[in-house]
Amino acid sequence: MATPRSLCRTLRPFSTTTRPSHRHLSDPTSLIGRRVPQDEAKLAELRRYYNLLALRRDYVKHVKEVRIKSLMEVELMRLEMLRVDEAREEALNKQTRRLKAEAARLRAQKREAAKQQQEQILLKQKAEKLENLKKKEMLREEKKKEKNQLLRQSSSGIKEP
Repeated sequence: MATPRSLCRTLRPFSTTTRPSHRHLSDPTSLIGRRVPQDEAKLAELRRYYNLLALRRDYVKHVKEVRIKSLMEVELMRLEMLRVDEAREEALNKQTRRLKAEAARLRAQKREAAKQQQEQILLKQKAEKLENLKKKEMLREEKKKEKNQLLRQSSSGIKEP
């Protein structure tokens, strides 16, 4: 393939001017740093690679945020369940304390009833003893009176039929 300079040399004899025409040729300095299609393909490949890296970083960041969010939700659910369990346990403890207090009150009532019944029995027994003592005392008194009366009658000499 012919380069622009070689074309210039071959076309010179047919030109009317002695100076080479650069109308169709670009300045050689403008070619410096110019990308050829192969460089553009490499550049496109690099862009795709960097875009994939950015996507991967974004994905990893998103996954990390989702994991943190899900861990926080799990922790919140655990704390909520713990709070519910504590509330249930507190309610059970309250009910147990209430039942124990009720049982203690019933035992105290039974003790008080038994104590009153015992006191009543003791008072009744005391009353019976006093009554028995009074009866015995009255019987003694009557026997004593009868004896005294018999003694009086026997000493007076009067006999009753």
